[in-house]
Amino acid sequence: MDDDSTYSIILNINNHKRSLTVRAADILLGIIRGRLGLTGSKPGCLNGDCGACTILVDGIPMKSCLMLAIEGEGKEITTIEGLKDTPIQKAFIEKFAFQCGYCTSGFLMNCHALVNKEPNADEKVLKDWLESNICRCTGYKEIREAVLSVLEEMKNRKDMTE
Repeated sequence: MDDDSTYSIILNINNHKRSLTVRAADILLGIIRGRLGLTGSKPGCLNGDCGACTILVDGIPMKSCLMLAIEGEGKEITTIEGLKDTPIQKAFIEKFAFQCGYCTSGFLMNCHALVNKEPNADEKVLKDWLESNICRCTGYKEIREAVLSVLEEMKNRKDMTE
């Protein structure tokens, strides 16, 4: 495969299909930010360690700096711009779960997936999920409290319907 070869792909991002021509080596983060103008996913370490570029691919948190754009074809991709008034966003605000904000979109995507995939998460599960993202400005106390508040709210709603 020649590095200069281009491929026509369709990406489903935030429930919008986007037709693009990409090179085989194009990283999804670069396409999302540079070509689609969705700048909420941040370039941090660019090697998968920090999580600032976290997006959801078929509901699973993925680091877009580690994913080729062509790998996104046929997948449902959600960026921070695709979240609208979710409980985790509200909880981050209420619990002051961010400082400078650079890592926040990645944490929000990861924590949104966590509360949806692991509604009965205990402290160990929460710790494991939070380890995939790095914040250099704060301890994780407020982020942890935000997630726990959403999990508690979900549990209370479930208890009320039973």
